[in-house]
Formats: sequence, C-alpha cells, structure tokens
Amino acid sequence: MKHLKSLQTLTLVFAGLFAFSTINAQPANGPVKVNGVTIPQSRIDLIVKGVVAQGQSDTPELRSRVREELITREVLAQEAAKKGLDKTPEFLTQMEIQRQATLAQTFVQEYVKENPVSEETLRKEYDNAKSQTGAREYKARHILVKDEGEAKQIVAQLKKGANFDKIAAEKSEDTGSKNRGGDLDWSPPNRYVKPFSDALVKLKKGQLTDPPVQSQFGWHVIRLDDERPTKIPPFEEVKGNIQQQLQQQVVQKAIAEVRAKAKVE
Repeated sequence: MKHLKSLQTLTLVFAGLFAFSTINAQPANGPVKVNGVTIPQSRIDLIVKGVVAQGQSDTPELRSRVREELITREVLAQEAAKKGLDKTPEFLTQMEIQRQATLAQTFVQEYVKENPVSEETLRKEYDNAKSQTGAREYKARHILVKDEGEAKQIVAQLKKGANFDKIAAEKSEDTGSKNRGGDLDWSPPNRYVKPFSDALVKLKKGQLTDPPVQSQFGWHVIRLDDERPTKIPPFEEVKGNIQQQLQQQVVQKAIAEVRAKAKVE
C-alpha cells in the first residue's frame, strides 16, 4: 500500500535488468535527454524510491544505474515507436490495463492518507485483543477422528502406553497437525472451538481428555503438554501490524461503498 503496484512491478524489472546495465556509468543527477526526449529527474527519483523499498540503499551508484537503465529503455521505446509497435492492439490494451491499475492503486493510497487510523483506535484494538487473549496459554496435542468409539479406543491405547505421535500420524483427521504428532503449539484457549477450549483448560499437565470431546469437526482426544502465563508483545512491537490490518478494513469498506454506487450492466 506504500507504493503503487505498477511501481513495484517496474522496480522488480529494474532489479533484473541492473545486471546488464553499464557497470562503469558515472553517477549523475538531473534530467537527461535522449534524442531530444527528456527523462525528468522526478522519474529517476520515483524508480529509486521503489528500488530502495525492495531493500537496496539510495547511493550515487544506484542512481547512476537507474539513470542508465532509463536511457536504455527510452532508446528501445523510441525504436519500438518507429516500428509502429505503440499502435498495436496488444500495446494499447496493456497501456489501458496499466492505467486502470495505477489509478486504482493511487485512489487507495490517497484514501489511506486522508483517512489515517488514529493512535487511540490502534490502542483500543490492542487492548481489546489483549483482553480476549486470556491470562494463560496452553501447549496441547490432539487426535481428531470421526467416530466416538474410535476416539475412546485411542484413549484406552494411550493410557496403556501407546505413542501419541504415532497414533496422531496414522489416524488423525487434522491434516494441519497430524504430521507433527498432533502438536498444536502454544495458543490461548480462545483460538479453539468452545467444546475444545472448555475441555483444555480443565486438564492438568500430561492429562488426556477422558471421555473424548466432540465438536463440529469430530471427536478430539486432547493431551495437555504444558501451560504458562500468556506472553503478550508490547504495543509498539505490534503497532505496525495492527495499523496495517485496520487500514485494510478501512480500504475494503471504501471499495465496497464505491462499488455499491456503481452502475454495472
């Protein structure tokens, strides 16, 4: 959202083409003319800004390379125009697509500038998420099966010393955790569906759910491996992520409003 999508695409193209740029080019500032056509400094600055956003440093060498590449592209563009390639249907269609995409991204960029998320809103969102997280988080494993009878058999096997990881890998319906031995990693209880979380918080370390727990997904055999006080990152550490999420919500709302006003036939 910080940069136009077209600029991002162009800077990626530049990153690939730099390897073929004139490596001994002298650093230069200011506009340059190619066969009488001016390449303005503003265009160089815009490209440099995009390349720097991709992780490179703004140096005289980088600016010189951008300048040289723009010269090469202008020469090629002029030759293409001489051949009439700028009049082909394919070219004109691509230009229209690019114009549309750039305008749409510019609208989003400007809307975000004009409708910033306030510090107060960010803190409220943080405090709300913090309050919903809970005081403790749990490290649990589970085996999910469709049948209650099978779940009870698994509980019986585990109580006799069967390997939890092996049974999870062989029988669990949860494809996201079965290959990790059913490991769900550290999570607050509210991450799970209510029957699961209600059962989880009642377990003691090393204990299994007996009987198994039913949810809309099937029957769970849950084992609590550990628990600890919830580690909540400080506001400043997650502020950027919260801001990005809320900005996306604002933008999506704006887009929905604009589309609602449009006459689509």
